[in-house]
Amino acid sequence: MRVSAGLPTGMEGLTYPIPFSDPENVIKIAQAAEKFGYDSVWGNDHMTTQNYVRAEFPVPPRFWEPLVTYAFVLSETKTIKVGTGILVLPMRHDIVVAAKQIVTLDHFGKGRLELGIGIGAYREEFKALQPDAKIDRGDIVDEGLQALNLLFKERVASFEGQYYKFKDVELFPKPFQKKLPIYVSGNHANNIERAVKWADGWLPAGMHVDRIRAGVKSLREQADKAGRDWKEIEVCPQFVVHVGKTREKALESFRKSQMNKHLVSLQKSTLKGQGAATHEEINLIGTPAEVIDKALAFKEAGVTHLLGLYFAANSVPELLDQMQLFAEEVMPKVK
Repeated sequence: MRVSAGLPTGMEGLTYPIPFSDPENVIKIAQAAEKFGYDSVWGNDHMTTQNYVRAEFPVPPRFWEPLVTYAFVLSETKTIKVGTGILVLPMRHDIVVAAKQIVTLDHFGKGRLELGIGIGAYREEFKALQPDAKIDRGDIVDEGLQALNLLFKERVASFEGQYYKFKDVELFPKPFQKKLPIYVSGNHANNIERAVKWADGWLPAGMHVDRIRAGVKSLREQADKAGRDWKEIEVCPQFVVHVGKTREKALESFRKSQMNKHLVSLQKSTLKGQGAATHEEINLIGTPAEVIDKALAFKEAGVTHLLGLYFAANSVPELLDQMQLFAEEVMPKVK
């Protein structure tokens, strides 16, 4: 099982306080992840400040564009991969430009790029960019996945959709990797179907192990029907992590974190339908032994990659300490 760390490209005010994500800190966190043996770092994608963040903080957060940020991260690291967790396609109006940026990064990083794609957690961001739009963001993602696959594979590609249109585009070079991994993000069952149809993995977030297990069962059944080898489709959920010497100390520290507030904010969107289980029960929070047990339970349920583990911390030194503690105490038992 691969293990990767979250990178705060667009997380100030959401999961971390303001200020937090100085460019120097973003690079430092990526370099630390490489040093500690993480497979990759995953940053998220925001274009404008969410309402609840504006209400809490007197100054706006710095949301760095992930693809541009990764150009610097790749130049300042040697082996670690970078991933978009996630790239919000409904906020990307020109799919050909996005494809060109992605391919460029893949070449300059010598194949160290992975791509997570989804609709985004906050509809209010999409409405801010397209205030008059009355469309389903999922439909945009459906078209975007098909369009990207055509652009990455066909020498000359054309696409005639409702949201994306292009004709006789020769996107070259193609990705550096023979198959650039694309993961579809989201907890809804529709995203499992999308992953089977057009992608290489399913990327849910904060899901209880029982729901993961049910999702894996559905993914394998759909893959069999579609004639795909389900072993080639990654199951790569995101979780929040906080490790403490005792469970009580881990919970106490987590509850004081900005991360805890963020999870509460997602209860009506990304984390809707998680049932009676609490964030603390679902996520990797507790002693090293407890976190190992949870991680192994996810592995048994079919998880192949703990992708973009987001460490609850209110300062960069605390975040780095958590990353190191997890790498030393937990990672050897679950990889």
